[in-house]
Amino acid sequence: MAYEKNKPKPAGGYRPRNARQGQRPGAKPFGRGDSPRRPADAARRDAAPEKTEKEINENMVVGRNAVRELLAGGRDIDKIYVQKGEREGSIIQLIGEASARKIPIAEVDRTKLDQMSGYARHQGIVAFAAEQNYGTVDDMLSLASERGEAPLIVLADGILDPQNLGSLIRVAECTGAHGLIIPKRRAVGLTALVGRASAGAIEYLPVARVPNLTAAIEDLKERGFWIFAADMDGTPYYATDFSGPAAIVLGSEGEGISRLVREKCDFVTSIPLHGKVQSMNVSTAAAVILAEAARQRDLKKE
Repeated sequence: MAYEKNKPKPAGGYRPRNARQGQRPGAKPFGRGDSPRRPADAARRDAAPEKTEKEINENMVVGRNAVRELLAGGRDIDKIYVQKGEREGSIIQLIGEASARKIPIAEVDRTKLDQMSGYARHQGIVAFAAEQNYGTVDDMLSLASERGEAPLIVLADGILDPQNLGSLIRVAECTGAHGLIIPKRRAVGLTALVGRASAGAIEYLPVARVPNLTAAIEDLKERGFWIFAADMDGTPYYATDFSGPAAIVLGSEGEGISRLVREKCDFVTSIPLHGKVQSMNVSTAAAVILAEAARQRDLKKE
């Protein structure tokens, strides 16, 4: 759903709501006095007051022992950050365990870890646990079966903004979807901010996290799903049949649906736009399309 700068935008179709021109989607614009403050030297850094894990981030786990316990507890982990060049002692074991569980690992410099941890003693490692354990497609199908409904699943292609993902989870749950699928990389996971933005919906809607969305789409097709890409130049959403087993793909804030993912979809569905603003926030677009899907499904029950 990206388009060329200054190129006229064709009428009709859902487009993601972009951030200010030239600014990374989801980033807060900096103004005078807004630059992050950091200690000027090691003495000031060491003098910074220790912060508890809750004060830093509800989902952040800092230090080798804490990360070891997190891994042992079986809780889902979104990502682990390791200090560059730190490949000795217990760090090697922790990286091995994380790799075996296919947890994304990023190497960053010490300054980044210091800032991330609020200058707590991180010992070269920081992990971010998921707000809620991830589910599976089987969980979604079981939920649909319990309700006696044809399964309806949403796929989010690379959403980076926690508020947008949380709002999307809320919309999906409210409109009767049975689950949401997100990618492991280049996308936000189930963070505390996502949980708050979902207004509690994160507790009721299964969310699966997969290594590859195109592979997930192929799996859904084998299970009998029709795949719909919410994008430009498609069939109007109100003229699209969502009454059977359906999976609706929504794109990221800045880039939209990736080319490979769109090519895997069976159909393209669009929201005709009639105003001067030719874009919608992803959760708003999802509300429009999923409400129509719910309407069609209700009519089928009658």
